[in-house]
Amino acid sequence: MREPVHFIPIVTTVIAVLFGAAVLHRWRARGGLHLLWWAIGLFAYGAGTLTEATVTLVGWHEGVFRAWYITGALLGGAPLAQGTVYLLLSRRTADRLTLLLVPVIGVAALCVLAAPIDYAAVEPYQLTGRVLDWRWVRAFSPFINLYAFVFLAGGAALSAERSARQAGQRHRVVGNTLIAVGALLPGIGGSATRFGHTEVLYVTELVGLLLILAGYRRIVRGPGAAADTAVTTAARGVVTV
Repeated sequence: MREPVHFIPIVTTVIAVLFGAAVLHRWRARGGLHLLWWAIGLFAYGAGTLTEATVTLVGWHEGVFRAWYITGALLGGAPLAQGTVYLLLSRRTADRLTLLLVPVIGVAALCVLAAPIDYAAVEPYQLTGRVLDWRWVRAFSPFINLYAFVFLAGGAALSAERSARQAGQRHRVVGNTLIAVGALLPGIGGSATRFGHTEVLYVTELVGLLLILAGYRRIVRGPGAAADTAVTTAARGVVTV
């Protein structure tokens, strides 16, 4: 049975796509791999919530479920974190981490596509990884999401702490704190889905994205933030070093 909470992903998708389009536009104008990864991450985030919205509107479908698991459980935070990696670390180290991360996600995605479905566990308007008959496939997502958490939420928290030591950087402290919390929430929601509480994920995805957007706006509109560097400043606000 569909509840109002099941329609939340529609709103989340619109916000993610608009945010991603802004970052992609800036990447095309200015370049920078951190912006490209962030744009990919936001579109992947939106793709994941789009599959959730589709299930709400038309019901469960095997193809939509597999797309949801890949874009949500595997790609929900990793590309965003990789953008942070390109800001925090040297280009050489970031490239090496990319060469490690991308194949792992690729193998995990192939396993999700190949895994049989336990149709007895399917619910008409509910998405959960429990329908994967190969239970071991679900072991990929915690490791990938831990990577995402360490670099995305951890990078923002580190930036907030460093900004707090500098005068006139309160907007960055607040902005990065919002981003860190926003990056944490979808992970909490994702953990809830492992116990069948997908509705928690829908809420935390929206609130998390709104917090990231609020942090972005706080950093952009802070003292000395020029309008023509808005998106770059927003991306760098995640890991200002």
